[in-house]
Amino acid sequence: MDGVDPPGGSHGERAERDRLAALEVLGLLDAPADDELQAVVRVAAAVAGVACGTLNLIDADRQCQLTSTGFEGGDSPREESMCALHFLDGAVVHVPDASLDPRYARSAWVDGRLGAVRLYASVPLVTAQGHALGSLCVFDTRPGRLTAEQLARLQDLGGVLLALFERRRRARVAAELAAQLEERTELAEAVLGTIDVAVVAAGPDGHLTLFNRAAREWHGEDADPDAAPSDHAGRYALYEGDGRTPMVLERVPLHRALVEGAVAGEEMVIAAQGRPPRAVVASGRSLSRADGTPLGAVVTMSDVTEARARTLALEELHAELAERSRELERSNAELARFAAVASHDLRSPMTVVDGYLELLEEELGNTPLPLSWVVAARRSARRMMHLTSSLLDDAALGAPGREPRLADLGELAREALSDLGALGAGAPVRVGRLPRVACDAVAVRQLLQNLVGNALRHGAATPGGRPPRVLVDAEQVDGAWVFRVADDGPGVREADRERVFGAFTSLRGSGGHGLGLATCRRIVERHGGRIWVDETPGGGATVRFTLAAA
Repeated sequence: MDGVDPPGGSHGERAERDRLAALEVLGLLDAPADDELQAVVRVAAAVAGVACGTLNLIDADRQCQLTSTGFEGGDSPREESMCALHFLDGAVVHVPDASLDPRYARSAWVDGRLGAVRLYASVPLVTAQGHALGSLCVFDTRPGRLTAEQLARLQDLGGVLLALFERRRRARVAAELAAQLEERTELAEAVLGTIDVAVVAAGPDGHLTLFNRAAREWHGEDADPDAAPSDHAGRYALYEGDGRTPMVLERVPLHRALVEGAVAGEEMVIAAQGRPPRAVVASGRSLSRADGTPLGAVVTMSDVTEARARTLALEELHAELAERSRELERSNAELARFAAVASHDLRSPMTVVDGYLELLEEELGNTPLPLSWVVAARRSARRMMHLTSSLLDDAALGAPGREPRLADLGELAREALSDLGALGAGAPVRVGRLPRVACDAVAVRQLLQNLVGNALRHGAATPGGRPPRVLVDAEQVDGAWVFRVADDGPGVREADRERVFGAFTSLRGSGGHGLGLATCRRIVERHGGRIWVDETPGGGATVRFTLAAA
């Protein structure tokens, strides 16, 4: 029925009860914090570069500052807690100046009653089951701002705290189960048989007393109470974390827990005969009766085989990618060397051929038929030289770029016109005022030369056979320079304006080989810009491209 809460209270009430139960299981409230928790809080304050840090646990009506650094922590009412305002949301909070934030300005921790907090950051501690236990909090009495990297590291430390809580929870469960082993063996075995964590116990003399179901499966047999402790490593095929070095007695986690009192996070490999090796992480402690009489020790083992396999696979993948990257670098270097060699070895013979054809053309004079052959041969040689140059220029763009430096594009445009030589003779090319930008000057000069040369050739088909008019200028738009190379030729159809940038694509009657604009696009994109074609007002084609402002 509408308006009636389900049995057991509202969803919010049930969630709060579950949260408080998860907090109670840890057994941390009203107990001194261990060294690891204190160390995490100190590291958190150091990471944030602030004076104070605290680990807050929030129960039904209070905030318990379990451990703190930079100030004397303690308990305070939950309604006065800054962290209690948001820890249930599960989001990191970062406030440069709490006195200016309406959420916190009236807090006793801000207005001077309990403190004068200004810079404030809080990482909520939420378990994998979604229970918010409290927060890892750092603050200072001076305003400030944390970087994204600092906030990320604080979140990492929050994860460490949750892992320590979980380890404590598991240790408590294991200890409680072990304490009941002597009098309640059947019940303990039934309970331990339902979990996927291996539990191994030994008496005070080191002889085995218990393997739970998971331990029996992993070792391939049950615990043998008659086996001498010195034989455990060999009998149960225990190896160090590398999976190759056999364990000695002094390194066996169960023996260490018995002798040293506790062991935590020890990696080892169980390689039972006929079973695949299993990587595990072992933690445990010694057990005593209330009067201090030793009961033995218990160790729990978690299977991390798949996690270690994934880690190894990632490492191998990274190594493979690194090797492929090196191969690609070597290949690019070979291509660059090829372009350098081909630049000379391909161009030189054709230059010689063209030179001799020119001499032959002069020698033949006005002899009609042989002269037409020579003219055709020279025309073909020049086309081949032009295509070869374009191919080599395009290949050179695959090599690592030169360091961008501030360059005067007006000067680069004048150099490009000079390089065009006869092509630009008699054609009015007007160069407006061009800016100085940070770029690869060699590549941008090639870009301007290609665009102006393309405009002169493409614009040559003007009505009446007059020389084409070409304009080169630039304007600044939204923090970037937009350059324009415009001609008054026949223009480019809208359907062809993207296609012309493809390699080996040329328009009918253009006389080109289809690499010039493709090379231009590569140069512009290497500079982080874009290039496109649109219509010149009054007729013609305009190529525009962008470069970042210096």
